[in-house]
Amino acid sequence: MNADWKFCPQCATALQPITQVEDSGPRERMRCPACQWTHWNNPTPVLAAVVQYQDQILLARNAAWPPKVYALITGFMEAGESPQDGIRRELKEETNLDAQEVSLIGVYDFQRMNQVIIAYHVRAEGEVKLSPELVDWRLYAYDQVKCWPAGTGYALADWLRGKGYEPQFVEWQRRSQ
Repeated sequence: MNADWKFCPQCATALQPITQVEDSGPRERMRCPACQWTHWNNPTPVLAAVVQYQDQILLARNAAWPPKVYALITGFMEAGESPQDGIRRELKEETNLDAQEVSLIGVYDFQRMNQVIIAYHVRAEGEVKLSPELVDWRLYAYDQVKCWPAGTGYALADWLRGKGYEPQFVEWQRRSQ
């Protein structure tokens, strides 16, 4: 359960973990004991792109990440846009590249962040100019790129398999708590 919600947005009463019978049976959720408002804690849709640029895979490093960590271009959907339009927008915002082709790779569970990742293959053109949230980018040959054991890493692995490459996985170092 997401502990971020502490108070009811309707009446400001402190939320409590309350079990109620729902369509699928009893379920504990953060609920308001005063007005019965329920925090459903639905996962957030996140967009990701396996960016094919100059016939290689473009990975980028977020400014908040350790120096050797590179990953797919990702971002959140905006209200009123389709996932395909969202990944085109994110690609343009983060790299200045233009999406020429966009095709769905798959949908991936990322429970640690309560997210559902919608991953696309994007063939891109243009000149890379990173947004301030990204500090570096690299191009990798299909047979040299390494996947990681998390949502977007599985998307990259699925795309590589579809191209006839057997993905290689590496572990990311876990941050100390």
